[in-house]
Amino acid sequence: MSPDSDRVADYIRETAEADIMPRFRSLAAHEVTEKKPGDVVTVADHDAEERLTRMLEGLTPGALVVGEEAAHSKPHLLDRLNEERGPLWIIDPVDGTANFAASRPVFAVMIAYVESGETRMGWIYDPVEEIMTEAELGAGAQRDGKPLRINGQPSRLTGRVNFGLIERGDRPSVRQQLEERFNLEKSMSCAGQEFISMARGESQFRLYNRLWAWDHAPGVLIVREAGCHADRQDGDPYRPTERTRGLLCAPDIDSWHRINEIVRPD
Repeated sequence: MSPDSDRVADYIRETAEADIMPRFRSLAAHEVTEKKPGDVVTVADHDAEERLTRMLEGLTPGALVVGEEAAHSKPHLLDRLNEERGPLWIIDPVDGTANFAASRPVFAVMIAYVESGETRMGWIYDPVEEIMTEAELGAGAQRDGKPLRINGQPSRLTGRVNFGLIERGDRPSVRQQLEERFNLEKSMSCAGQEFISMARGESQFRLYNRLWAWDHAPGVLIVREAGCHADRQDGDPYRPTERTRGLLCAPDIDSWHRINEIVRPD
């Protein structure tokens, strides 16, 4: 039986109110540290993940809970994530931490519920706008309780490609081909907000490089349930428990192939 979606949404809102928003634009210097050069983490990330972990463990006793910060400090959790067949929760307590730490209002809380290696439910919450976007496998996507479905698309698609997936020598040619056919935009430095943008039809495609479950599991489900096509660049289905590279999201299968013909490795 799937967990109560409304209760999970309430947990997320409670956590954002208690642990995240009071720190937004109020972080002290010692409350921001680096996990590695250029990869920051804040006290809000740690406190929010701890609270959500307790709540989700209480909601589904026996389920494995893997949060981004726990996986950083305990890398063996990633191996368990790959091996787990039972109920699994994946948490990104503050997606877009660099934005959060820099007082930019572009961040999100992301949670996915996974069974047998497949994302069954996903939530992305914007704590600044207080808007919840969520989806359940086969039941569609919603934005604050209203159905979320892409209707049509512009004649010239807008999106972003992570050129880290493309051989350095091929990048100028690939960029030129993309710019001739599409509008390229900058990264939002927050996968959660980018998935929301695609689910709403505001931007139409993204090619992501390294795939971490907490960055992509809920978003892939949401954009798929909103009508997009999202799969690995090599054509294999995306699975949240696999660590691989190359996730392409597009409004439909034809657009997906059109973009992938340009960016896929030879």
